[in-house]
Order: sequence, then C-alpha cells, then structure tokens
Amino acid sequence: MTHTAMVLNPLGKNGPLVSKFALGTMTFGVETNEAEASKQLDLFVEHGGTFIDTADAYGNGLSEEIIGLWGRERGGMDDLIIATKGRFAPPAGSHGASRRSLVRSVNASLKRLRIDAIDVYFIHGWDRHTDIAETLATLSDLVSVGKIHNIAWSNVSGWQLQKIISTASAGGYPLPVALQPQYNLLERGIELEVLPCCLEAGIALTPWSPLGGGWLTGKYTADAQPSGASRLGEDPNRGVEAYDLRNTNRTYAILKELQAVADRHNRPSAHVALAWLSSRPGVASILLGARSVAQLADNLAAADLVLQSDDLAQLTQASSGGPLGYPYNFLQDWCDMDVWKRLGT
Repeated sequence: MTHTAMVLNPLGKNGPLVSKFALGTMTFGVETNEAEASKQLDLFVEHGGTFIDTADAYGNGLSEEIIGLWGRERGGMDDLIIATKGRFAPPAGSHGASRRSLVRSVNASLKRLRIDAIDVYFIHGWDRHTDIAETLATLSDLVSVGKIHNIAWSNVSGWQLQKIISTASAGGYPLPVALQPQYNLLERGIELEVLPCCLEAGIALTPWSPLGGGWLTGKYTADAQPSGASRLGEDPNRGVEAYDLRNTNRTYAILKELQAVADRHNRPSAHVALAWLSSRPGVASILLGARSVAQLADNLAAADLVLQSDDLAQLTQASSGGPLGYPYNFLQDWCDMDVWKRLGT
C-alpha cells in the first residue's frame, strides 16, 4: 500500500530535499530486532518517507548493518537520503573527530550500509581534543573523493556551532547543511543561541527526541514512576529524559495545554507535539524513533496535521521558559529607546 507523498523540505542552503519526518534508527539492533526494523523501514517508505538517520554508535554498528541489508533486499537506496554519524565509536588510539578516526569511521559505515556515498554525515558531538580545522579538513577531503555528499553536526552549543561555521568559511571547507539537536515542547534551550545561529547561517534543524522520550504522549504521571516495557519503565534514570528530571510542575502544565489543543483537533497529544515542532523556524525534518511498527505508524499519522495560529501560540506560551535574563533581555530586536529607558539603562 502506497500513501500520499510526504512533504519534502530543503536541508539547509545546499543540502538535499528530505521528508518532513525522518526515520530515527537508534533502536535497531538493540530494542528492535532485524525483522521488526525491516518492517519499520518498509512502512516509512510506504508513507512517503525519504530520510533515514542512523549512526555508527547505534547498536555498535548493528543499526547500519540492518539498514544496509534491507537496502540490498529492495535493490538499493538511491531513492532515499541516508544519514549517519561518527564521533562516539573511534578506533583505539584516536579521538572521535580526528582524521584517523573519521576516515576509518566513514569507511566502516559505507561498508555496513552497503552504499557508495553517505548523503549527510553528522559529527555526533563536539570533540574538545581535536582542532576543529582538522575535523573540517578531513570532512572536506571525504567530500572531495565522493564518500560524503553533505556534512552536518549534532549536539553542540551556540559558540561551538559558530566556531565550526567561522573555521569552515575561513578555510574554504564545506559548511554544515544541518544540525541535529534535542528540541521539543519540554526542551527549548536551543532557541537562545543555537537556533539563531542556524537561521543566520542557513543551517536546517533535524531535531531528535521530538516527544521528549515519551513524555509528550501523556503516558507518564506525577504519582507513579514508570514501569514495564517503555524507555523510562526499563530505565527511569535515562539521560535527559529521566523521570525525576521531568516530573515537574512545568512539565504537567505543558501537558495540560497540549491535551487541550489535542482535544480540539480530536488527535493524540503526540500528533500535536510533532505538528508544533514542524512549525518552528528552521525545522526541516523531525526524527521519529520507535520500538515497533505500531508506534511508528501512530507517529507517521501526524504528517497531515497543521495547527492554527492560536494553537501554536497556546503551546508556545505554555512551554516558554519565562522572562529572559541578562544578556538576552538586552539583546532583543525590540530593544528601542523606550525599552532601554524602562530598563533604566
């Protein structure tokens, strides 16, 4: 069964066109076995998805291997945009974003994925041990020989992203086409520095954890720590999504407004959370990660939901972090002389 083609968006100034939703494959080979992963890949493509995201660190390479085997069985993946990442699986004796590490990592990813070139190669995080010029020069060389088509980054701060951009511009290296940060109604920290930097440079966003690790589905409550077959049920202390970190009044205030909008549209809260994120500036493609085909199908059904301006305003206000402190309250575009006088400056 073939579904209506998914909306395609440009990945930054110079990147490829990618589907509104991307298939995140961190679960492949770990929480999702090969058979179930192949079904997810089939379902995603049937729904018009074109952007598949993986990493060498996912399942110690198993995620890439599963995708590569699936691609071979379907006769190739030239009709799809394949992204992978390197940084957290370096060979012994190397730092993750060094030349020695990245050359080996790219070659290993190409072999596991069974492709000739990686469409979008993300550096998975900042490497304080490696000069950024070395990383960029290595990526530039890999682009020149045709092993990578576009470069991108994940999990960096604003100053780190600007250093990447400035160094690339000064050295004549390829600029990133995308950034992959955590971004959702519960976590909007990138809006202070990272997002403005991306918008200024024409870098697209491909957010991970759009549902806040399941929190924005409404399945967690204040009076019962999660249990059972869910990410937090199996590990309540799971990273940035940990139960104690997000079991707060702010979270439940956001969830209340989220459910109110969902009720108006007669849609699950997860659909509304994804639609809000799709509307944010710079967002080109949102990573959907699932353990099962059923979970993926539920999220793919959000592709047609477009929220009205009052819905968006309600959710944006509810998830706001409140008044900005210094220096941001001094640096707003609206800081005309009257505002400065009121600030006593």
